[in-house]
Amino acid sequence: MTSAPLWQYAATDLSALIQSGEVSATEAVRASVERMHAVNPALNAVVTDLSDAALERAKALDAAKGPKGPLHGVPITIKINIDQKGQASSNGVVAFKDLVAPGDAPLVKNLLDAGAVVIGRTNVPEFSRRCDTDNPLFGRTWNPWGRHVSPGGSSGGAGAAVAAGIGALGHGNDIGGSLRFPAAGNGVVTVKPGVGRVAVYNPSQTVERGLLAQQMSAQGLLARSARDLHLAMPAMIAPDPRDPFHVPLPWRGPALAGPMKVCFSREAPDLPLHPLVEKALLAARDALADAGYVVEEVAPPSLREIAFEGRQALMTESYHLMAQDVAKYGSPAIVSVFEQNYRRTPTVEMKPMLELLARRTFYARQWSVLMAEYPLFLSPFLPVPFYAPGRDAEGAEGLRESIGQGHWSVVGNYLGLPAGVVPAGLGDFPEGPKPVGVQILGRRWREDLVVDAMIAIEDRLGTLSQQLWARMG
Repeated sequence: MTSAPLWQYAATDLSALIQSGEVSATEAVRASVERMHAVNPALNAVVTDLSDAALERAKALDAAKGPKGPLHGVPITIKINIDQKGQASSNGVVAFKDLVAPGDAPLVKNLLDAGAVVIGRTNVPEFSRRCDTDNPLFGRTWNPWGRHVSPGGSSGGAGAAVAAGIGALGHGNDIGGSLRFPAAGNGVVTVKPGVGRVAVYNPSQTVERGLLAQQMSAQGLLARSARDLHLAMPAMIAPDPRDPFHVPLPWRGPALAGPMKVCFSREAPDLPLHPLVEKALLAARDALADAGYVVEEVAPPSLREIAFEGRQALMTESYHLMAQDVAKYGSPAIVSVFEQNYRRTPTVEMKPMLELLARRTFYARQWSVLMAEYPLFLSPFLPVPFYAPGRDAEGAEGLRESIGQGHWSVVGNYLGLPAGVVPAGLGDFPEGPKPVGVQILGRRWREDLVVDAMIAIEDRLGTLSQQLWARMG
């Protein structure tokens, strides 16, 4: 063991210590709980403290006989929009604060079955539908890098917690970037799985989500090291009969022949690519090339069309299925954000909507053909450095400069492709430092290839954790 406190350990390293018996589950969980109590008051990342139950579970795991699961004793957090038995799935909405889950969602069950210990539940924006994290029920989550930069959304609580050392892993979900925005903003790593990879169901639900929401959303994890995703995601993707559309494939796919070919693009359809973002992107490209990948600059098929039509289709579905609840239960802030979104991306009538959805297959085919030759696509995540807290709620221009720049983000959701974000730089600005993340899209159902590539980038460029913790003191 090194002299580093246990809360600083990546999940892979912590798991190895627990598996070998050098560290107990109780010691690992207690270290993360103490870290949570030390830093969370200033961050408000965890809004439900489960310390007591977590320590009891850790003691039970230490006393248990037999083989240990891959996440035995590893402390994690769960986002408050997913069911955990006995806890409220409020989704950041005051009216839903007493919506107590009667059982665990499949992903929670899978993580618990693997031995993970939930130490707390993390914050979201109202209805989990902003790229910043603030709500009238629990308040704002702050980025551990400082109050000059948003923690992202909607998994902003999870991203801030993991970055700050509150748990080795943080659960989150993503319908338009809600795992990847927090990864980019907090300087951590994630992979948004492709459609169908993680079984989805909330026992507290009374109606099904819209069909497009089902196709575009995914459940995943945020971590400080890309290797942790190889440790934890195989447990996350275990099947569950409550999700009839789950894809029962192993985490690791077959090895591909020859050197891996990677598409690379600097395209930024709206704002010009910022020099610091380009620097990070080129550093990631060079890291892949040095690791043996063949990287070629290629124009992304229909990027602008996919981004706009993906948003338009989702906003149209949201308008018909969510607008009434948002107006009834939402705060003025979230109502205003939805109205601005509708102005920016107008909804359409039935026939144009059906035509949109039909064209989705055309776009998916374009990318499928491309990825038959190039299994990975490296790009910016955002073309500009991360935005300030609350920027998405500052009218049309604020929306444009935040989630409106997520063209690359939408591709993964609308086409159902895996997409990872990994930090590739740290920008120095007058207001303070800002992490800079890059995105890697992957061939359908090959999340493992995305994670391998992020590991190659991380091995060359390092992680940001030590710099952040030194800054936090």
